[in-house]
Amino acid sequence: MNIDRLKNKKIVAIIRGATPENIIPIASALREGGISLIEITMETPRALQALEMLSSHHDPTIIAGAGTVLDVETAKASILSGAQFIFSPTVHAETIQLTKSYGVMSIPGAYTPTEILTAYENGADAIKVFPASTLGAGFFKQVAGPLPQIPLMATGGIDEGNLADYLAAGAIAVGIGSSLVNTKQEITESYLTELTKKAKRYMNTANIENSATKS
Repeated sequence: MNIDRLKNKKIVAIIRGATPENIIPIASALREGGISLIEITMETPRALQALEMLSSHHDPTIIAGAGTVLDVETAKASILSGAQFIFSPTVHAETIQLTKSYGVMSIPGAYTPTEILTAYENGADAIKVFPASTLGAGFFKQVAGPLPQIPLMATGGIDEGNLADYLAAGAIAVGIGSSLVNTKQEITESYLTELTKKAKRYMNTANIENSATKS
């Protein structure tokens, strides 16, 4: 995956609690609704197995990556399991550099302008402002003033009601967790049907905002 794909797709689905048994149905339901960038968080038991299964899935339009990657060991294991992007909640220079050495997209999390610049200078492709909801959408406009060259995405507290605010403020994409996919619920056919409908609503909101920004 590259930065243009992220800008174009706008939404990354963050899946906590993914298992090898449920990841394909969940990812397929999201893809049916238009969301094809899938992040599997690495603190989940058997997360690497789920990542490997999704990465080798027959649908080439689904892009799988790893999240909550805190160190080089987890980054390397994720990449070898097929991750096409690595997300981290913090700035860890060695993890960024290891990820880039494999030719994989690196998006670490940062909270301050200093952290954002540090991550970018260490090779990050984009910076995930986390937790974004604590700072608010206005933060993105303010940071773009002195640091316009750094692509920012918003993660943490993003949902259907506020994602347009962050895109309008300059975020190139948003990461959405439990407000989109809640694996604590039973993954039934009706759940998956509703997930597809929800994904379509989210994508419609993102695309409307994207069109408004271009016009």
